[in-house]
Amino acid sequence: MTTYILATGLLLLALFGTPLFAIILAVAMAGFYTLEVDLSVIAIELYRIAGTPVLVALPLFTFAGYVLGESNTSRRLVRLTRAFIGWIPGGLAIVAFVACALFTAFTGASGVTIVALGALLLPALGETGYSEKFSMGLVTSSGSLGLLLPPSLPLILYGVVAQQLDVGQAVTFEDLFLAGMLPALLMVVLLSLYSLWANRKSHMPLTRFSVREALAAVRETAWELPLPVFVLGGIYSGYFAVSEAAAVTALYVLVVEVFVYKEIHVSALAGIMRDAMVMVGGILLILGVSLAFTNFLIDAEVPARLFEMIQARVTDPTVFLALLNLLLLVLGMLLDIFSAIIIMVPLILPVAVSYGIDPVHLGIIFLANMQIGYFTPPVGMNLFIASYRFKKPVTDLYRAAVPFMLVLLAAVLIITYLPQLSLVFIRK
Repeated sequence: MTTYILATGLLLLALFGTPLFAIILAVAMAGFYTLEVDLSVIAIELYRIAGTPVLVALPLFTFAGYVLGESNTSRRLVRLTRAFIGWIPGGLAIVAFVACALFTAFTGASGVTIVALGALLLPALGETGYSEKFSMGLVTSSGSLGLLLPPSLPLILYGVVAQQLDVGQAVTFEDLFLAGMLPALLMVVLLSLYSLWANRKSHMPLTRFSVREALAAVRETAWELPLPVFVLGGIYSGYFAVSEAAAVTALYVLVVEVFVYKEIHVSALAGIMRDAMVMVGGILLILGVSLAFTNFLIDAEVPARLFEMIQARVTDPTVFLALLNLLLLVLGMLLDIFSAIIIMVPLILPVAVSYGIDPVHLGIIFLANMQIGYFTPPVGMNLFIASYRFKKPVTDLYRAAVPFMLVLLAAVLIITYLPQLSLVFIRK
C-alpha cells in the first residue's frame, strides 16, 4: 500500500511540473529508505560524479557550442559546403544535410540548428525550386542530424553514464566517437538519395563549380576548419585526453569568434557563459541524482529482475532489439535526449548486454532513435520549434517530416541489425 501511495504522489508531482531531478531524487531517497540504506549514499554519489575527470569535457564543449551558435559559423558552413557540393544535382539538399549534421555535432542542440540554419536554408531551397513542404521537412529532420558525430554532447553523456555501470565491457569516448561516424554518414547518404528521388521530375538549375568561390569559402572558414582536427586528431593521436581536447576547443573557439572574426563582443560572453552553464548545471544535477537512483536499482536487483522478466517472454536478441527501437522512439518524443540518456541507459544497458549486444553499439542505437524522436509526430520537440521558427501550423510540419522520418527509420534498422557498421573501426 505504501508503494502505491508513493507512486501516486510522485506521479502527481510530475503532473504539476515538479523538476525532473527532484522527482528522481525523491524516488531514490524513498527506495534507499525502504531498503534501510543510509541516505548519505546519495551525497556520496553526487560527490563521486563531481570528481569524474572526463566530466570536465561536458561544460567546455557546451560553452564552445554556444559560442559557435551565437556567431556566423552557420552562414560560413553553408557557404563552404555549397561551394564544394552545391554543383551536384540536388546539391543544395545535400548541402543542408551535411551543414546541419556538422553544426549539430558541435553545438549539441538540434533546436539551435533549426533556428540558426533554417533562416539560411529554407529560402535558398525555395529559390532553387524545392517545394515548401519538402523544404520544411528537410530542415526539420536535419535539425537532429549530427548527434552521432563527435564531439556531440549526447555521445559524451552516454559514455559518462555507461562508465558508471559495471557491465563487464569497457565503454570509452574514443570508441563512441569512432562508432558514430559510419552510421551518421549512412543517414546523410540515405536522406540525400531520397531527396534526389523525390525531386527527380523537377528541373532545378545546377550550380556550376567555381574554384574562386571554393577558395573564398575556404578562406572565410579558415579559422574554423581546424576544429575537427583538435577534437579527433588530438584524441586519436594520444596527444590530448577528451577533457584536454574540450579545453583546447573551447579556448580556440573563444579566441577565433571574439578576437579574430570579432562577431561576439567581450561583453556578451558573460551571458553566453551563463546560458551554457545553466544547461550544464541542469544536466549534472539530473546526472548525479540519477546515478544515485541507479545504485538503488542495482541494490534492489531491478535490472536483473527486468532481464528475467523480458527473457521469459523474449528469447531472441533480434526481437529484443525491435522492441527496444519502439521504446526508444516513444522516449525520444516524450523526453529530451539528456534526460532520456540519464534515466533509461542504467536500466537498458545491463539488459542489452545480457542479450549479447555491445554497449558501444547500443549507444549508437540509442542516440539514432533519439535523433528521430526529435521530429516524430505528434510531440517531437523539433516539430514545434520548426513550427514557431517558420510560422507554420504544426500539422503542416507533421506531413512534411514523415517521409524523412521513414528514411531514417530504415537507417536505424540497418544500424541496429548490422553492428559492424558501428564497430568496424573499434579495436576489441
